[in-house]
Amino acid sequence: MNHPASYQGRRVVVLGLARSGVSVAKVFHQLGAEVVVNDKKDRELCPEADELTALGISVLCGYHPDDLLTEDTALLVKNPGIPYTAPPIQRAEELGVEIITEVEAAYWLSPAPIIGITGSNGKTTTTTWIGEILSSAGLKPIVAGNIGRPLCEAALEAAPDQWIVAELSSFQLKGTNAFRPHIALLLNIAETHLDYHGDMDDYVNSKAKLFDNQTEEDVAVINWDDPECRALSEFLIAQLLPFSLYERLEAGIYIEPPYVRDTVDSQEHEAALNRQIVFRQTDGTEFVILPVNELGIPGRHNAANALAAIAACITAGASLEQLIEPLQQFRGVEHRLEFVREVNGVKYYNDSKATNPVATTMSVRSLTAPIVLVAGGLDRGSDYMELVPLFRERLKGLVALGETREKLSRIAELAGLAKVEIVEPNEDAESVLQQAVKQAAAIAEPGDIVLLSPACASWDMFASYEQRGRIFKDSAHTL
Repeated sequence: MNHPASYQGRRVVVLGLARSGVSVAKVFHQLGAEVVVNDKKDRELCPEADELTALGISVLCGYHPDDLLTEDTALLVKNPGIPYTAPPIQRAEELGVEIITEVEAAYWLSPAPIIGITGSNGKTTTTTWIGEILSSAGLKPIVAGNIGRPLCEAALEAAPDQWIVAELSSFQLKGTNAFRPHIALLLNIAETHLDYHGDMDDYVNSKAKLFDNQTEEDVAVINWDDPECRALSEFLIAQLLPFSLYERLEAGIYIEPPYVRDTVDSQEHEAALNRQIVFRQTDGTEFVILPVNELGIPGRHNAANALAAIAACITAGASLEQLIEPLQQFRGVEHRLEFVREVNGVKYYNDSKATNPVATTMSVRSLTAPIVLVAGGLDRGSDYMELVPLFRERLKGLVALGETREKLSRIAELAGLAKVEIVEPNEDAESVLQQAVKQAAAIAEPGDIVLLSPACASWDMFASYEQRGRIFKDSAHTL
């Protein structure tokens, strides 16, 4: 696409409301485009519609009109979550209408450079942490994107001397063409969202679009421990800045001494006491930033998030001294290994944002006490066999719910778990999760942990992982 101002007097269709749809519709309307917004949900389920209608924007709810996409349509801006198999998108492709997500429009609008963060796991933690560090360093970041605030809204507010720190999903990146972050972070790649992407090639290619338009003036921060990420580094034009938990890098951010693969944090307690985060420049000069055990949140996966955040913030202009306090003081984000409460000697943790097996594995391995896991959710076709060793080695019990309850129960059986409960579904999803928490509490003993870490998306029962996490917390507080 071109700058949104170039669509003055031209037809722009925005498919899907929610916050990003409202934001991008307003932008094109203010710049003089003929904006039509369409959402297949009924009007009463689209509270944003009235606001747009009051501005003079055409809003169509409840169905997709046959004439929504016409030959004079200049652009289709889609909600990231709407699949490309949706009829309006297929019609746009037939007509040769350019299809983008809000991220693309925000890029054209922003006078500020962008830090783009993507990955299968750790995006929200890393994005938030970068925002905290840059804010502490006086670099005036605006945190937006998949984390909640629409990027267009942030772009309109930003000044040239600020940074936009953008969490980006594969759904968002797939709909970009010219998008170019000055600093691009790829945290990891795991098998997920295949119901949307169809296969891993499309998923990886969507993530890789983060780097497509970078130049030699830009920086790509890559997880050197992830084979998929490392493979993509071969095609970079931007300057490479890798990070690693397991290797001493010739240049980059790493741990000294390195972690040992295929061990859990509890097995390396003494070594962990001596681990340092090191930044090595291309000329070989080394700087020790701080000990790993001083990071504000525990777990090896959070150490990796910290390395990525450090790489981004150094590149953005933060001094090494300015990194230390926010690295120490950060306490994580809601729904990501969030401590809820302790009752009868049992600790409850909310990890509802763990929507795939890799995320659940990282969380479980970062905890040292016996764990009763509450898991299950949307069935995307995975067999979850990769969880057998984790269940065998680290779990005391499992409470399974959602569409994947039987699959996860089978995994627990293969792992030899003796304490397994299945919560059958009913029309009241909240009561199902409440029952799951009660059953987990009945299994747990003093010194144990009850962990909600579903390994699945929430959409079979809940509107979002946030809703699922808050119900879990409420349930733990009412035990």
